[in-house]
Amino acid sequence: MNNIEETDFQYSDERFADIQLLRYRLNGFDQLTLRQKLYIYYLSMATLAGRDIVTDQQCRYNIRIRKTLEAIVGEQKNDGDNPEFQALMTYLKQVWFANGIHHHYGCEKFTPGFTSDYFRSALKRLSPKQLPMKEGQSAEEFADEMVRVIFDKHFLAKRVNLSDGEDLIETSACNYYEGVNQKEVESFYAAMKEDGNEEPPSYGLNSKLVKEDGELHEIKWTTHGLYSEPLRHIIGYLKKAREFSENEHQQTLIDLLVDYYETGDLHTFDQYSIEWLKEQDGQVDFINGFIEVYGDPLGLKASWEGLVEYKDLEATRRTQLISDNAQWFEDHSPVDPRFKKQQVKGVTASVICAAMLGGDEYPASAIGINLPNADWIRARYGSKSVTIGNLTEAYSKASLGNGFYEEFVCDEKTRLMISEYGSLCDDLHTDLHECLGHGSGQLLPNTDPDALKAYGSTIEEARADLFGLYYIADEKLVELGILPNATAYYSQYYTYLLNGLLTQNVRIKSGQQLEEAHMRNRALIANWVHEHSNGVVELKKKDGKTVLLIHDYGQVRILFARLLAEIQRIKSEGDYEEAKHLIETYAVHINPKLHEEVLERYAHLGIAPYKGFINPRLLPVRNAEGIITDIKVDYTESFSDQMIRYGKEYGFL
Repeated sequence: MNNIEETDFQYSDERFADIQLLRYRLNGFDQLTLRQKLYIYYLSMATLAGRDIVTDQQCRYNIRIRKTLEAIVGEQKNDGDNPEFQALMTYLKQVWFANGIHHHYGCEKFTPGFTSDYFRSALKRLSPKQLPMKEGQSAEEFADEMVRVIFDKHFLAKRVNLSDGEDLIETSACNYYEGVNQKEVESFYAAMKEDGNEEPPSYGLNSKLVKEDGELHEIKWTTHGLYSEPLRHIIGYLKKAREFSENEHQQTLIDLLVDYYETGDLHTFDQYSIEWLKEQDGQVDFINGFIEVYGDPLGLKASWEGLVEYKDLEATRRTQLISDNAQWFEDHSPVDPRFKKQQVKGVTASVICAAMLGGDEYPASAIGINLPNADWIRARYGSKSVTIGNLTEAYSKASLGNGFYEEFVCDEKTRLMISEYGSLCDDLHTDLHECLGHGSGQLLPNTDPDALKAYGSTIEEARADLFGLYYIADEKLVELGILPNATAYYSQYYTYLLNGLLTQNVRIKSGQQLEEAHMRNRALIANWVHEHSNGVVELKKKDGKTVLLIHDYGQVRILFARLLAEIQRIKSEGDYEEAKHLIETYAVHINPKLHEEVLERYAHLGIAPYKGFINPRLLPVRNAEGIITDIKVDYTESFSDQMIRYGKEYGFL
């Protein structure tokens, strides 16, 4: 339960494939009022109720595959000694973790470790009622269809394809479009933007674009359109949560969100986003909706995600110091004055404890979030940032003593520096990235926010990372008492460049290239700095192993400043060609020889390259009259039990 002492808490849990599962603590939950706990409890159910939406968004076969595998496992649970069953169970866990049949980070389709013959024989043991067969489909037709989806490596090969020169819509398996190609999509939404609206909604954010009878039209994700069933349940839980809100502003937020889910009106979503960022008084907050566009190769359509959180009041003092000085950071940024905000508005930041993760934030989650995403809202009203402290705590605690830095850091002096300042600087870089980086700068008048197309997400993440890297070395942070001395930032520079040049590539299979926006961003920065450093940043062989050496950290900061100025120019002017040049030159390709070396060294450590979370379970305590008198936190549910339960309680598609 929630009174587990920190020394007894087990952060690491099950491991399978390339995944290490962690648990996160709800620090300070016991100190919340009953009303706050109930607010969190019902918001958490609204977060879990959207689970099937993101699964379906990522591939049209995902839910049918998941249900089929769950039926097989439920029927053959006594087949545990069979290697093929064990391989099928691992595959199902991968599907659970990734919300579908494609890797959550690399986007490639999973390769099953069991045979199609075993799969077909397992299907024959089930009755048609146990399987998600389409109306009129025979058992043989169903088996053929599922076998093709799972075993044909060329069919739906990539969830998100960002390869230059290919039709990104036709070659991506994500379920945001049907019967259309990239040119048609771009033309459809370009026509919508011709009205010159100074407050443009995020066209296409909450719909599927389809072609029927030769005509293109959107099918909205609303209570009267696609995803109506989960959205109705989300609304039901939101309305229940509303009864326990901390203030009237939170009630207004919920009312606006419900209206948006019912109508699909993107202007209502913008109004909701503005009011959400204004709500600062409550300790409890939430994210619930179609938010991030990384899963769409054109960066238009948003995956559904949910997060319930409450402020860590002590740690928030650090982020508050940063946000209070937002105008100073903007004014002293090394970018062209044309691209700076003359007046920074509404920048707020908090360190929070996640209470429940859902949708595209679960099981893998971000550790920092900055919203809203609409550029005109950021410019006029500001943004709200969170650093998720209990998730970074779990990562840090679980990594102690795993041998990673002993293997990859160049010497003991640098390792000691990272040991002393690494965690603090990691959190601080996240704060700067989310609180100031994403909220900094401005587009020039008449620049289309979507001008960078498939390269937009990588450029935006690089811009925010560079802002954080530049300022983590600034004496202002020492002056504010956030950093203990003027050289603590060395640890962040070293680990960031080490990751971008070498160690993040352990997540990529031999022969593959970088596809995910955050990985591309880090590679872009690290490879560009390495190339332009004139030997200041050096990759060198030491005892037969490639190591990173940084000879002048001050010069590295100058390089970060140069690249930040260029990235901001690209963003502000909508320079598609230069965005393409930078990313295709520095952010996509991996040196194959170096890649093989890093993979081999990493394999000896026995560390899973990816991590995600098992949610705690919130359990109501009732008195004799059935009234809830408390909410207890249970950390004992296994990953498989949690996923099976979620399928039964929140399987609305």
